[in-house]
Amino acid sequence: MIVSDVRDPYFNLASEEYLLRGTAGYWIYLWRNDPAVIVGVNQNTAEEVNFDYTAAHGIKIVRRLTGGGAVYHDPNNVCYTVVAPYDRDEDPYRVFTKPVIDYLNGLGVGAVFSGRNDITVNGLKISGNAETVWQDRILHHGTVLFDTDMTALEAALRPNRLKMQSKGIKSVRARVTNVKPYLAAPQTADAFFAGLCDHLAKGRERYAFSREDKAAVGALVRDKYATYAWNVGRSPRGQNLFEAVFPFGTFSLRFDTEEGLVTNAVITGDFFSRGDVREPAARLSGVRFERRSIERALSDIGDYIPGADPAAIAGKMFE
Repeated sequence: MIVSDVRDPYFNLASEEYLLRGTAGYWIYLWRNDPAVIVGVNQNTAEEVNFDYTAAHGIKIVRRLTGGGAVYHDPNNVCYTVVAPYDRDEDPYRVFTKPVIDYLNGLGVGAVFSGRNDITVNGLKISGNAETVWQDRILHHGTVLFDTDMTALEAALRPNRLKMQSKGIKSVRARVTNVKPYLAAPQTADAFFAGLCDHLAKGRERYAFSREDKAAVGALVRDKYATYAWNVGRSPRGQNLFEAVFPFGTFSLRFDTEEGLVTNAVITGDFFSRGDVREPAARLSGVRFERRSIERALSDIGDYIPGADPAAIAGKMFE
């Protein structure tokens, strides 16, 4: 069993892959992240994340190995991972969530397994779980919302004004709640995390990553989990439409996103123009789908559309 003292989401997600593909045996990994949005492996990041909010608040965006929807993490959200030999004759969701449910109910929470992969209390979701199989091993992980900032959760996962269509798996928003109000006796997030660690550690040896382990995880962070190519570029191709009204007139931008880059951009609207708007549209080709890159690509848009401001256009796209 490993208890992570690192709250960097890049490191913790990379650690999961290292344990799955770089080690043998049975592992339990417990961890917490600084504020982050974690998107499913098959999702279009741009459809799930409010980029403007996450950038303004220093919230990292990280893609995980498993499917399912986007979730918000902060230090008051406890995460657990099980990496084990894959037994095709058992229901891993029920097997791996049972110890967590037992711990919660020992604190008076009244938690139950619900649906395909959730833990709920009074019909409200407090834990979502997901898993993936690699060769003969399974990775199962879940979150426990202890006292997560629900305002930040809702803002970070709120779609922006873009109308988007892709083959990415969309998140299904469930009604969620924190564990803290349901405890029989009050405690802090640190105490809750320590208690869960002790509960899951029964009969197991604790292990700390060696220098070699950390080097392998660090390489995964550098080459994959901290990269735009994985976290955004891995997204399925999307077709996007942005429409807004500005003082200079209506403005529409249609474009595709592929591997996190803008393609096939077309600008239309009822604005007056003094140049061919196909020229700034063409400069969007190959640009990263992020606010600053869009703004830079449209830096001279005012030369083509009198009164148009690149910061205002990009700002409204990602607000």
